[in-house]
Parts: sequence; C-alpha cells; structure tokens
Amino acid sequence: MKKIFSKFWKSSKQPRKQRKYRHNAPLHLKRKFLSTTLSKDLREKYGKRNVKIRVGDTVTVMAGQFKKKTGIVSRVDMKKIKIYVEGVEMIKRDGSKVQYPITPSNLMITELLLTDLKRTESLNRK
Repeated sequence: MKKIFSKFWKSSKQPRKQRKYRHNAPLHLKRKFLSTTLSKDLREKYGKRNVKIRVGDTVTVMAGQFKKKTGIVSRVDMKKIKIYVEGVEMIKRDGSKVQYPITPSNLMITELLLTDLKRTESLNRK
C-alpha cells in the first residue's frame, strides 16, 4: 500500500484503508474531521446539525469511560484528530494527572464560543 495521500479516494469497506485515509490526509482536510454534533437546543437555534469544534466550546462526553462529563475544550489536536477537555483526566501510575484525548464523534457541543465574527456569521447563515 502506498503511503501518499490520494485525493481521488472514494471509499472502502476495509477499516485499514479508512484509517489510512484519515491518517495521511492533509491538515486542511483533517480540520473537517473535527466537526461535532450540537445539542438539541443549539440545533433548533442555528439550524445546523454539527459544527467544527474549537478551543473554548463547552462539550459533554457522550461515550467512553468519561461519559456524561462536561467541560471546556482546552486543546484541539488536528494532527491526531483528538480533543482535550478540562476535567477529563487520567491518573498515571506515579499519581500525576494527564488530559485524556477524545475523538470528536464522542462529544456534543452544549455551548458555543462566539467571540469570533467569522464563526457567528457562518452559524447565522442558513
């Protein structure tokens, strides 16, 4: 299998090829993988189902060992396609705490950070 990214790739049933596509994608496409569902009241308000997540948004974890935990997004890792949330921490063997990476599909945005004008314009567009 080639290691380069192909923009002509359509789809595959094989999970290894799906993982390869996501891993080798350029950053401008990986940004699109960071979209997260909105809560019901935000869906009704903005008329959108999902939005790209960014630092400062308040999210709820929907799946995994930290299910139902709420916190503010502290870091977005575009290279690994992972989100780091305040309060979602793992305790290491030596007792120190480390933030736990979560995939965007396991999160739901409950409150948006609307300080950026471009983001507010894109949300108000229907």
